[in-house]
Amino acid sequence: MANMDLQVEISGLKLKNPVIAASGTFGFGREYAEYIDLNKIGGISVKGLTLEPRKGNPPPRIAETPSGILNSVGLQNPGVDAFIKDEMPFLRQYDTAIIANVAGNTISDYCRIAEKLNDADVDAIEVNVSCPNVKEGCLAFGSSAKGVAEVTSSVRKVCKKPLIVKLTPNVSNISEIAKAAEEQGADAVSLINTILGLAIDIHTKRPVLKNNFGGLSGPAVKPVALRMVYEVSHSVNIPVIGMGGITTGEDAIEFFLAGARAVMVGTANFANPKACIEVLDGIALYMKNCNLTRLDDIVGKLELN
Repeated sequence: MANMDLQVEISGLKLKNPVIAASGTFGFGREYAEYIDLNKIGGISVKGLTLEPRKGNPPPRIAETPSGILNSVGLQNPGVDAFIKDEMPFLRQYDTAIIANVAGNTISDYCRIAEKLNDADVDAIEVNVSCPNVKEGCLAFGSSAKGVAEVTSSVRKVCKKPLIVKLTPNVSNISEIAKAAEEQGADAVSLINTILGLAIDIHTKRPVLKNNFGGLSGPAVKPVALRMVYEVSHSVNIPVIGMGGITTGEDAIEFFLAGARAVMVGTANFANPKACIEVLDGIALYMKNCNLTRLDDIVGKLELN
C-alpha cells in the first residue's frame, strides 16, 4: 500500500517505523549488520551501558527453557565512554534511531551516564531500572514506585534527550510504577523486562545458571507482557513501548491493540537474525490486508469482553 504511514513519534523520538531492536539482544548492531539492513528498522536500543566496563556474571549464564531463555548475563558492556568513542561512529552510518540503554548501581551513576550521553549523538535514553540479574541497582530501584520516582526525577534534571524508563514485571502493581515514572518526567515507558526465574539441573541438584536466578524472556512471557502493556497504557498519558515474546508481525499487532505505540524485538533475534525485518513486514502485511494506512488506526483498539 503506497500510502501506508508507519512513522511514529514518541515524545520527541522520531522513528521511521515502530520496530526497535531491544537492548541486550542486538549488541551494538555490528553482528546483525551482516544479516539485515539496519537502515530498515525503526531503532536500536543498544546493549545496556554502565559508567565503567563490566565483565558480567560468570558462566553458565544462558539457559534454554520451554518457549524462551533464561539469562543472567549481568550487563556485560565496555562502559559508556567506550560506547561513545568506538560504537557510535559505526551506528551513525545507518538511518535508524539510536537509543542508549543505561544502568547504574546508584542514582549518581545514572545521572553521570546521562550527562555523558547528552553530548553524544544518541536519539533517546532508556533508563533500565529493571534488570533482575545484577546484585546492585537496577531492580532495587525498579521494584517500587518510590525507587522509580527517585531515579526518574534525578535523571530528568540532567537529561537533555527523550527519556524512556524501562519497567520490570517483577512487581505487584505495574501501573503504580509507570505512574511514578510519568509524574517525575519520563517521556515514555518501555515494558516488560524479563521475569525472574530459575532452571534446575536434576543431575547435579543445582541451578543451571551460575548466578542461580535469571531473567526469563521469549514467547513464554508474551501473555504477561500484553496484560501489563494494556494496564499501563490505560493508566498513563505518555507513550508505551511494548516488548516481551514478539517474534512475528501478528505478535506486534497484539501489542499495538493493547496500547503500545512501538515495539521492541528481543529474544527472537537470537533464533532469527532477520526477526526485526520480518516483524516489520508482518505489520505492513496486516495493515494492507485490513486496508489500514496509519498505526493510530489500531493502537489501543482492544475491546475487552
